[in-house]
This record gives sequence, C-alpha cells and structure tokens, in this order.
Amino acid sequence: MRAYFLSRLAQTAVVVFLSLTAVFAMVRLGGDPVLLFMPMDIQAKDVDEYRERLGFNDPLVVQYGRFVGAALRGDFGESLRYRSDALGLVLERLPATLLLASSAVLLTLLVAVPLGVACAVRRNRLVDHVGTAATVLGQAVPGFWLGLMLIYLFAVQLRWLPTGGMGGLAHLVMPSIVLAAFFSARIARLTRSAMLDALGEDYVLTARAKGLGEGRVISKHTLRNSAIPIVTLAGLEIGQLLGGAVITETIFAWPGLGRLTVQALLNRDFPVVLAAVFVTSVTYTLINLAVDLLYGWLDPRVRLRA
Repeated sequence: MRAYFLSRLAQTAVVVFLSLTAVFAMVRLGGDPVLLFMPMDIQAKDVDEYRERLGFNDPLVVQYGRFVGAALRGDFGESLRYRSDALGLVLERLPATLLLASSAVLLTLLVAVPLGVACAVRRNRLVDHVGTAATVLGQAVPGFWLGLMLIYLFAVQLRWLPTGGMGGLAHLVMPSIVLAAFFSARIARLTRSAMLDALGEDYVLTARAKGLGEGRVISKHTLRNSAIPIVTLAGLEIGQLLGGAVITETIFAWPGLGRLTVQALLNRDFPVVLAAVFVTSVTYTLINLAVDLLYGWLDPRVRLRA
C-alpha cells in the first residue's frame, strides 16, 4: 500500500506542476500579458513602465521560473479590483464551494446509489422503470433551467426557501439539488449496471446457496464489488461538480469560488483568475488522489499492479 500511495503522490506532484505550466501559458497566449495585469484606469504611456515592473521584458524561461517560484509561495499578485492578495481572496471563497460540492456528493450517495441498487434488484419492474426515467430526465434537464424553476416554485410561489445567498441550511437545499441532479443520474445508472453484472457472478450464487439472506448478499458482496466503477466515475465527476458550481453559484448568488471567478473575468481581474484556476486544479488533483487511494483499498489488484 505504501508503494501505491507514493506512486499516486508522485503523479499528483506532476499534475500540479503541469497545471502551473498551463496557467503560465494561459496568460502568455492571450496577447500582451501586461495588458491583463494593468489597472483599468492606467494611461497608455505607463504600459512600458508596468511591463518592466512586472518583469515581462525578461526572457520567457526567466519569467517561467519566477512564476513557478512565486506560485509555490502562494504569490499570484494583487487583485486589481479588491486591492488585496489574489490567492487570499480565492482561499476565502473556497470553503463555500467545497461545502456546496460536498453537499451535492452527499445527496448523490443518499439518493442515487440506493436508487441504482433498487432498480437492479427489481429489474424490469415498476421501480426500475420509474428510476430509469428519472435518471434520463436528470441528465437531460439543463442545470440553469432547473435552478430557475426551483427558485420560482420554492422561493417565489411557496416561499419555503430563500432565493439565494449563503446562510443556514435552507440556503443550501436548492443549490445542492441543482448541482447533484446530473451527477446523481449518472451514478444511479452506473450503479444499476454494475449491480446487474455483479448479481450474475458465481460468488453471489454461492452466497445464496449457503443460505445468506438477500440483504446481506446485496450489502456485503454485491454492492462492495459494484462500488469499484462507481468510485472511478465519482472521482471524474467531482471535477465537473467544481466546474458546474460556477453556474450554480451565479444563479443562487452563492459566495463561492465559481462566482468569484466569473466576477474576476468580467472585471478583467486576472490575478484572481489565475489563482482560482490553480487552486481549482490542485483541489481536483488532491480529491482524485483520495479517490485513487480508496480505489486501491476496494480493489487490491490495483495496488499489486502499482
């Protein structure tokens, strides 16, 4: 297990380094980089002074080394709008986004996995047909439309929930549902498929022949082996949850990282954009590292191959 962990940790370090390189290239490929970091009210005659101050007259290799060193120290510059540290602003908003994403994951586990199991155990029955229709609908409905409909129904008409913002648990309900809808549909369909494959395996037939109850066969034998592809998909989908939070946070005025990134783009606050891209990529990489370790625990064959 130690070798497997070290292997995945080394891969994580490489991904973080590549994400830094991508952030550096994103600035340089967008034209004159100094124009991205200048205040909106800067005079044209001061452009050369800013270019020299920011070091954009140096060779590209020198700029890259300086950028990587500064990024590893957490220095992405000062926000052009808020006049404060760009990384500090991003880290201040990150917990709100992680809270929203975690709530969506929890909602998925509580709804999608049991739904997928029920559809597989009662294949071609009413539960299966209703569950399959619900998953298709969940993948087909756009998140922004679902968010607007939830606001209209539960906030405007019924007045049960607040329209947006971040406060108590009530503020978390609708954003979590919107963010989890598409994710839950995919997990439920995969759970059903994996459970159907596992139910036909010899070890399940053997467990039933030994007299084990159906509940124990499902929970102890079938579901654990079915969890391997589910964990794999979940690791990929978490990154989409972080990306999808941009739309959800904008609709519900959720003060998270996605909304901050949109505001920074609209205000040409590129130090904040760069810090947000880097923090998002590192967060996604660390989450996938945790998923890889969980995958190795569920399937020892993965550790042996590593």
